[in-house]
Amino acid sequence: MEKVESAPDSPAQAPPSSASSLPKEQSQVELELRLLQALEFYPPSKLKGIHRHFVLYGLMEYLNKSLDRNFSSDEVLQLLDRFFNLEMLKPEDDEKDNLSQQGEEFSLPVSFRNKEE
Repeated sequence: MEKVESAPDSPAQAPPSSASSLPKEQSQVELELRLLQALEFYPPSKLKGIHRHFVLYGLMEYLNKSLDRNFSSDEVLQLLDRFFNLEMLKPEDDEKDNLSQQGEEFSLPVSFRNKEE
């Protein structure tokens, strides 16, 4: 009969290893929640276009302020990678070429300049 009484006690007691990992799990959950809150202001869809660096910087600053810890852009991208396929957000080769091409210098049309004078 003593064995029956000791059986319910064993599941109620948590092993010591899980007790030490609890704060770590809570901080991870807090980090992920803050990231999801930040995505309300800085949507991941804008990480694909020309605003990519501004959105990434905004996410870094939001996490820095809300968790009182410094985050690098790589850390933020690793966090985002848990929720999104970031390979889909990388700029395409032709998009990179368009931004890096040196075009001719801008000038107003001749008809516009004649109207001003």
